[in-house]
This record gives sequence, structure tokens and C-alpha cells, in this order.
Amino acid sequence: MLSPIDIKNRKLKGEKVSMITAYDYAFAQMAEAAGVDQILVGDSLANTMLGYKKTSDVGMNEMLVFVAAVCRGAPNTHVVADMPYLSDRDPQTAYDNARRFMDLGASSIKLEGTPEGVIEFLCGHGIPVCAHHGLLPQTAENFKQKGRTEEEAASIIKAAKFTDDLGCFEMVLEHIPEELGKRITGMVNAVTIGIGGGKFTDGQVLVMHDALGMHLGKNPPFAPKFVDMFALGVEGFRKYIENVKSAAK
Repeated sequence: MLSPIDIKNRKLKGEKVSMITAYDYAFAQMAEAAGVDQILVGDSLANTMLGYKKTSDVGMNEMLVFVAAVCRGAPNTHVVADMPYLSDRDPQTAYDNARRFMDLGASSIKLEGTPEGVIEFLCGHGIPVCAHHGLLPQTAENFKQKGRTEEEAASIIKAAKFTDDLGCFEMVLEHIPEELGKRITGMVNAVTIGIGGGKFTDGQVLVMHDALGMHLGKNPPFAPKFVDMFALGVEGFRKYIENVKSAAK
């Protein structure tokens, strides 16, 4: 299992880091068998697994169930547990919730933005933190690319440097211009993980359902589909139905 130090050493060696989301035992097993570096149990499960409209609709009770399942399915992989909306509203609450994830087997936690006093408290109490900058789905008013104006770019750079100085070993850069992703990657010690952050980040993360083509509709422009599992699943179900109907009575 890669430790936070191992992951940071990847950056020093110029080796890319692969991260994928997974939310249950079976797909965690699949991701580990494939050799992925990190599994993110993202609050995106609100949309992909539970059918909610917003990631902020999922809470700690649901996240604990999914994180536990993934840790059981991928015991030898670095599992990043996503802190759901308001679970990090103050330092002590954040620590208590992060500790619950770590006790289940998570290797680190991820949180969005720079909640006051939280990151320094977590890092100071032995919780490895992956930061998240750019588009912040939990609080975003829209899902347009962030950092296109000088003001927005400066704000994202400031946040990235701030969390890097606090000791975050890693940070997700979501839906920002490629040049901004490259610039941040060159100025921080933390490993940068892009999701729509361009090809110059230290690694990439995708939502499993996008990468495997597990849903109807179009993927985000920065999320390539590597297999059409939705179509394969529908075909499998149809063959099962045909088998049932054709069976001798």
C-alpha cells in the first residue's frame, strides 16, 4: 500500500499517480486487481450510487458505509475518504469524522477548500490530508471551469500554496485551465491530481462511472470513457431475460 510519503516520492521521481473512485466492495476489488495507486471514495457517490442531485446531499452515515466496503475490498490500496458537506465545519468535528474514516481503514481524507483552522488541526493530529481546489462541487453555484480570470486563478493559487504550506501531501485540481494546473504543480510540494486540470498534473483521478461508461448521457468533457459497461450490462440482462423465458417449464 502506498503511504503519503510514497505518493510524494512519485512526484520527485516524475512518476504519475493513478486514482479512481470506487464505492463498494466489488469494484474496489476490481480497482485493486488492476493496480490503481489510490481509490477515492468520493462524495460523488451521492449522484452515482444514491441518485441525489447534489454531492452535498450525502452525509457521514452513508459515507461510512461506503468507505468501510471499499477498505474491505481493497485492503492493500491507499483509500482516500472524502469528507462530506459540513463534516469539516470546525476543527474538532473534522478530526472526529476523519478519525472515524481512518479507523475503518482509510489511509487519508480529502476535503474541499480551506475551512478555517481545519487542515492544520488534522495534519497536526496525524491525519494525512488531500486538499481540493478549483471547482468545489459541494458549494459550487455552477459547474463551469474555474480559474479562467486572473482573479480566480490567483485565488486558486493562493489556496493551493496555503494548503501545501500546511502539510497536505496531495491536492485535487478540478476543472481548471491546463496552464493553471501546470503552474500550481510546479510551485507546490504536494502531489497534484487533476480531474479536468490538464495533462501536466502529477496524476489523474476519474469518477469510476465515467471511466467505465456506467451511466446514460454524456461524460464531462474532461472524463474519457474507456469501456461501455452500461451497454454491456444491458446486453447481459437481456440475455438473462431470454434465458429465463426460453427455459423449459
